[in-house]
Amino acid sequence: MGNKRFYVVMMLFITAVLGYLTYRIMSPFLPAIAWAIVFAIVFYPFFAYIRRYVKVKAAASLVTVVLLLIVIIAPIAYLSLLLLDELKGFADQMNAGSLDTVKIWVERLQATAFYETLSRYIGSDALPTEAVISDNIKKLGGIVIANLSSGLTNILAVTVHFIFMIFTIFFIFKDGPDFLIRIKDVLPFSNSQKEMLATQVKDLVVSTVYGGVSVALIQGLLGGSAFFFVGIQSPVLWGVLMSVMSFVPLLGTFSIWGPASVYLIFDGQYVSGIGLFLFGVLVISMVDNILKPMIIGSRTRLPTVLIFFSVLGGINLFGMIGLIMGPLIMALFISVFEIFSKMDNALSEGR
Repeated sequence: MGNKRFYVVMMLFITAVLGYLTYRIMSPFLPAIAWAIVFAIVFYPFFAYIRRYVKVKAAASLVTVVLLLIVIIAPIAYLSLLLLDELKGFADQMNAGSLDTVKIWVERLQATAFYETLSRYIGSDALPTEAVISDNIKKLGGIVIANLSSGLTNILAVTVHFIFMIFTIFFIFKDGPDFLIRIKDVLPFSNSQKEMLATQVKDLVVSTVYGGVSVALIQGLLGGSAFFFVGIQSPVLWGVLMSVMSFVPLLGTFSIWGPASVYLIFDGQYVSGIGLFLFGVLVISMVDNILKPMIIGSRTRLPTVLIFFSVLGGINLFGMIGLIMGPLIMALFISVFEIFSKMDNALSEGR
């Protein structure tokens, strides 16, 4: 009995040490692996379709990766260049102190009845002045320029991570199904529980990844186009921000086009401001209400409050990839938790 206990403790200790060392070895590549997993999940249906005609898995994986590079990566790279250019111009404008627009906007705001009422209740000293707003915008411009400079110096690291990501995507397509079968075999569940877990995970992946990514892309495209037509500078930047914010429940894309509409109205551009607001309510927001239910259907989905906190927590832990990895990990946790809960109920009934 003592020898058996010693054997179990040693095995656990060795496994823990090796697991920790494996984590340290893999940790520099985890961002690339995480992005690869997301892209592989999103484009796996295309790989499955190509496999119908290309019987060799390696060849089908290669074809899918090439199509991924052509259809997705090339436009993303082009948009990234536009985004960097807009960010640089935006930061230069703020850092140079060309803030006449801010001055005019603050003067118009102070002339409104709303500002008068607000200052009466909380005091004019509590409201931000033009100097405070201008100073904060200049600081923001400096931060953006510093981050851009840092990002440009890390181009080599980004390129290397990109190559690792493509390399990983290829092998996920090629060996991923076999690897999942091995994981499924070692799970300490019955066959029915494994099937239930697989179904729940698939449903939650569709709802969090497919639903979220498709809605984010369309809302970002619509929002950026709307900003371009109403004459707001840096439409690509705002479109990207709307795509990001579409993952955050409650706030959503309204946190971008809502203030922009108010700004245009305060700036005297009533037609553009009201038009942008109506477009946001009737078109951009409706994408989330119409397209996502069509994709998700009756599948299992995460509660809104869990999506909200998993997105914010995912960003805090993983960076931008946390927009998707946060809800995905939460979905896996809930699926496994439900399995254990049902196992515990079955054991209680057996007693």
